[in-house]
Amino acid sequence: MKAVFLDFATMGPDLDISAIRTLLPELEVFDMTEDDQLAERIRGAAFVLANKIRLTDELLHDNPELRFIGLTATGTDNVDLPAAKRFGVAVCNIRGYCTQSVAEHVFGSILNLTHSLSRFDAAVRSGEWQHAETFSLLSYPVRELSRMTLGIIGYGELGKRVAEIGVAFRMNVIVCARPGATTVDENRVSFDELLQRSDVISLHCPLNDATRELFSDAEFENMKSSAILINTARGGLVDSAALATALGTGQIAAAAVDVLPKEPPVDGDPLLDYAGDNLMVTPHIAWASNAARQNAIDELAANIAAFLKGEERNRIV
Repeated sequence: MKAVFLDFATMGPDLDISAIRTLLPELEVFDMTEDDQLAERIRGAAFVLANKIRLTDELLHDNPELRFIGLTATGTDNVDLPAAKRFGVAVCNIRGYCTQSVAEHVFGSILNLTHSLSRFDAAVRSGEWQHAETFSLLSYPVRELSRMTLGIIGYGELGKRVAEIGVAFRMNVIVCARPGATTVDENRVSFDELLQRSDVISLHCPLNDATRELFSDAEFENMKSSAILINTARGGLVDSAALATALGTGQIAAAAVDVLPKEPPVDGDPLLDYAGDNLMVTPHIAWASNAARQNAIDELAANIAAFLKGEERNRIV
């Protein structure tokens, strides 16, 4: 059975895929696949493995041998799922593979911003400590997490793990009601209340019509001036221009974003032009610890093995 992995380079070079090769001996692995190469590479394939490659109705229609699409991601918006169902193609995603990696990234960002680590490092490198009159520099604020309220928007596996770590840091943790919900669970708070009470807000919700640009001018105006925003979810949850303005005018204290609305940001983004030291931008790597990426490959192998046995595992279609 012909099998192809279309964009293995998106997973990194340091992974063991021997379990997949054992299951699919005819597997061809491509680092990347351009749009004009896609039709040829999947022609005749029974198994297509991918991360971000877009698989359309037309491609599925033109490949009647296709039986299985295995994704190395939780999101499935790059696959035409109704078409897959119509053509009898199984689609599997992976879940929970990067929870610890993302949660650690969130708290690495929080600690950097609350303890002014990057600022102090820059001060030492510029010679400020060497010429100080006292034994330590106190040029920037150092805030203890135990005195802060952590607001979480999106309470799936990732949000829950971040909440657990927040509790371990003795933070007061509050969880937002689902955006657009007409009633509020007694264990959750409204979106407006979360904005007003939180010292740190961490986003873990999906991007959809209800959450697109969930954070824009009005939301930043409703937050504490000392608040920090962390976004490791989807870039489209935040209006980049509004965030840059809020950071520059002091409407909020700081932000860390690991995602942007367009990735890679070949057309630029207002946050890339922002020069203040109260913003961290990282290139979508919160998920990308070596352990998490290997977890993804192992989960993909388990999905393939289950399918070959006639079992359903992580099936979307």
